Amino acid sequence: MAELRDVDLNLLLLFQHLLEDRNLSAVARRMDLSQPAVSNALRRLREAFGDDLFVRTAQGMLPTPRAQRLAGPVSEALTMLSQALKDQDVFDAATSTRRFRVAMTDVGEIHFMPRLMEVCVQVAPLVRIDSVRVQGPDLPREMETGRVDLAIGAFDEMGAGTLQRMLFRQGYATLFRQAHPTAHAGMGLKAFRAERHLIVSRAAPYGQVNQSMERAGVDLAEHFSVPHFSAVPYIVSATDLLATVPEKLAASAAPPFGLRYMAPPIRVPALQTNMYWQRRVDRDSGNQWLRALIVNTFAVGA
Repeated sequence: MAELRDVDLNLLLLFQHLLEDRNLSAVARRMDLSQPAVSNALRRLREAFGDDLFVRTAQGMLPTPRAQRLAGPVSEALTMLSQALKDQDVFDAATSTRRFRVAMTDVGEIHFMPRLMEVCVQVAPLVRIDSVRVQGPDLPREMETGRVDLAIGAFDEMGAGTLQRMLFRQGYATLFRQAHPTAHAGMGLKAFRAERHLIVSRAAPYGQVNQSMERAGVDLAEHFSVPHFSAVPYIVSATDLLATVPEKLAASAAPPFGLRYMAPPIRVPALQTNMYWQRRVDRDSGNQWLRALIVNTFAVGA
């Protein structure tokens, strides 16, 4: 029985060419080898498989039954290998069926996914982008193993093998419903503290807004809270709660939910959103295409 370690790639190419040409001289020319070298390679191939594989006849080198059984699998394997080698260098967005996994938060999904999906339908109709929720120490590990292709957000401690590019910086805005009885643009800190607030996600980096509110005298323990931003517009539109959220989220949520927003009367550090990828995929043409798409679509000053 032939073992994979006994058969190198050139022997399989010889096998494929003999199936097609049925002539040692033609195969020698095709592989740019001398005829003795081809004859020696055929001998090694026969030894590896324990079969003559090809028998000399008046009609040329005809395959044995064993060679005929091998023909399909060998041809398929060589085709797949050839395609894999080509895919390292060429990514055709118009025809690719590649599926990318991009880590982002729910805020990221709201801001990035609609536009990414829209652009993909236009220029890469068979490409798919899956949003995945991976954070903390799991994210660098998932990217190192290739289970995540890119990450978009404000993530810390991404590891030495991670590259990044800033997309934009944004401040925070306070959302409230249009019919709110007391909230208004330009309201002072005292009035802000007196309102009821919806507190969102204490996890980094969004926890910084909650820290700023506490420093300004807002007791977070007295207010309602939710773990994710996606529910905020629904809650704020149906209550008199105020929610201080990333500015881009406020701008996109205000029109469809009948909300207004203002600059909060507290000092909150700007939120920087970056794109992250592993150094090992820096030259991958598909990853390069997706990074360029994200930069061209979302980066400020691109």
